[in-house]
Amino acid sequence: MLVDEAEIYIKGGNGGDGCTSFRREKYVPRGGPDGGDGGNGGNVVVVATPGVDTLLDFKGKHHWIARNGQPGMGKKMFGKNADDLVLRLPIGTLMYDRDTGVLIKDLDEMEECICIAEGGKGGRGNAKFATATHQAPMQSEAGTDGQERWLKLSLKLFADVGLVGLPNAGKSTILSRLSKARPKIADYPFTTMQPHPGIVELSGNRRYVMADIPGLIEGAHEGAGLGDEFLRHIERTRVLLHVVDVGSDLTPGTPEQSYWTIRGELEKYSQKLADKEEIIVANKVDLTDGRQAAETFAKAIGKDVLPISAVAGIGLPKMTEMLWKLVEASKDPEEKAKEEPQDELPMRTPPHLRES
Repeated sequence: MLVDEAEIYIKGGNGGDGCTSFRREKYVPRGGPDGGDGGNGGNVVVVATPGVDTLLDFKGKHHWIARNGQPGMGKKMFGKNADDLVLRLPIGTLMYDRDTGVLIKDLDEMEECICIAEGGKGGRGNAKFATATHQAPMQSEAGTDGQERWLKLSLKLFADVGLVGLPNAGKSTILSRLSKARPKIADYPFTTMQPHPGIVELSGNRRYVMADIPGLIEGAHEGAGLGDEFLRHIERTRVLLHVVDVGSDLTPGTPEQSYWTIRGELEKYSQKLADKEEIIVANKVDLTDGRQAAETFAKAIGKDVLPISAVAGIGLPKMTEMLWKLVEASKDPEEKAKEEPQDELPMRTPPHLRES
């Protein structure tokens, strides 16, 4: 189950108290102060972790508190510093301050690590307060409290291709045919209740991530249907695959009305989203008069339309290649360099053969 929102309370550990102590040993009169410092409290650290795909762990547990530092002891023994509390979040998680609504961090890089709540500092023991004129201090410091705050976590999926369209347009069927993802498929609206990512494998060791987004309806940007709850996931995608049903009566209105309805919702939600590269496919052309309906649809909207059938497999190879080209074109040179396979490893001279 994809859980993409959660609210959690986090708190750094408190610092340990400093110790007030005096050295007491046989034959050692006036041993002097020997109280040690308290240990530091643990920090709360978040890490963008590959393989973590949901906020499910944070939906049922709302309080995440790091351990406190240990107090100082006599003989100038310092209290132990507490270990950090590490929260492993999915890549693409947005962290907001719940009370102010301010975006604290967008975890958009793999293994990105930040400290979100610092632990308190340990207090000083009385040994630190000894001076030439004040040789027997009775004072020590209490440890400071760790930082605390409420966070709102919101996950935006990272995908190269985002499937958009009205309910029952055939988006889930396309994803199931092209990847190992298995979204629920049925002939009623809103069969897909949550985003489903899948990896599309192509020849030549090529691949990209495709995400099936729950169907949108008119007014989605204002909360109609499943509303804008999942529109934010499409914002991370590089390319949109707009699926329009031209062969069945499962979607209301004409194909061109379906297309412009979705385009209008994308523009009202975010112009940046509406400006993304788009491939339009006319699905279900294997049904009666499907081919003719696809041609009529293309003329009506004045754009290129690729006729396909997700069930029969018609047009899918051409579609996947078109998507691959657009995905690659959207990447900057640094991204492409990171993805290029390293066929040859650098030569290393064995230690016993190196010149001294």
